[in-house]
Formats: sequence, structure tokens, C-alpha cells
Amino acid sequence: MFYEPKDGHGLPKNPFNSLVIPRPIGWITSVDGKGNVNLAPYSFFNGVAYNPPTVMFSAGYNRSEGSDGMKDSLRNVLETGEFVHNFTTWNNREAMNETCADVPPDVDELSMAGLTPLPSTIVKPPRVAESPIHFECKVVQTVELPNTTGPDTYTVVFGEVVGVHIADDLIMENGQIDVGKLHPISRMGYQDYSQVTAETVFTMERPGFHPYAK
Repeated sequence: MFYEPKDGHGLPKNPFNSLVIPRPIGWITSVDGKGNVNLAPYSFFNGVAYNPPTVMFSAGYNRSEGSDGMKDSLRNVLETGEFVHNFTTWNNREAMNETCADVPPDVDELSMAGLTPLPSTIVKPPRVAESPIHFECKVVQTVELPNTTGPDTYTVVFGEVVGVHIADDLIMENGQIDVGKLHPISRMGYQDYSQVTAETVFTMERPGFHPYAK
């Protein structure tokens, strides 16, 4: 099939999210100016630069979280300029899913999901103790994406990673991360997720100078 998104796809559900897969999950903690903590997962998340290390997450329009239509995470990072990304794994998948719920801004999702807050080293938002890896981030830039199809809007938040926490038992003798032990999960389409295990990881060495390169 072929379709132009502006004209619709004719399927029961939009296939786009199922065609950009798998996607890392940004499990974002933030605080507002009054100190209220928010934790929410974002499936539009990724790393975008090495030096300085930079990540992004994209927040869509939300009709249930206040008259401004902003996600709490977006409102908070615009106010404070800080956030933490907490790594999502097989072990914390249920708690991550629980923090998807739409709740008022003054509800602490960490407490709601039975999670343990840990103080960060550089930024104010707490880390999730049940997550083995954390990125402490300071906002570099936000970009409002153009929209011509309706009221929905998306804002992309770019954050410089100013602090990285890695559980010591994930670092192997060769200094690399034990991905099998980490057991990360990723977002697929619809209501589906995927997992990475030691059995599903494979290695391909990148080619060096190609003889046909001029």
C-alpha cells in the first residue's frame, strides 16, 4: 500500500509507530518550581550526539493535564531546565507502564508506582533507584515541530547529559556494558514492546577503508 499521511491511512490504527522500531524509552523524571516530582515514559527518545553527549525526547499534546495542553514533563523542563533519563529494563517494565497513567501534576508517579527516589548529583530531579542507568541532563534547546493536520503539537527537548550513573555490576572486565545482564526493553507499535537478551545480541565489525573509495 501507499498513503500520504495528510490524507489518512485507512487502517484501524496508525501504522507509523510500528514502522519506526524498536525505539528506546525515555523514562523522564522532572520537578516543577514547587518541587513536585513527575515521572513519565516517552517512546520518542534517543541519543543524538556524542560530544557533548546529548539526548532528546518528544512530548505531544495532552488534553488531560491542564489547560495549557502540555505534558507535565515538558512543562517542568521548560520551567527548570533539567531532567533525568532512567533506563527501562525487563525488571522495571511494569512500573514503567504504570507511570504512563494520566494523573494530576501534583501526583508523584514514583510513589504511585512503588519506586524509590535517589538524589541526583548535579540536577534537582531525582533518579529511579530501580533503574540501573541514569542520565542527568540539562536542557540545551526545545523545538516546536510544525503541525498542519490538527490541534496536536509536539515539542522536542534536547538535553546535554552532564552526569552518567551506571550500576557497577553491569561493567564487564573489558570495560564494556553487559547488555545481556542489563536486559533492556524497547517500544514497538500499538501496545507492543520488545526485549534485548544475551541470545539476541550479535556483533558486526564496521569496515575500514574500502578499496573502491577514492
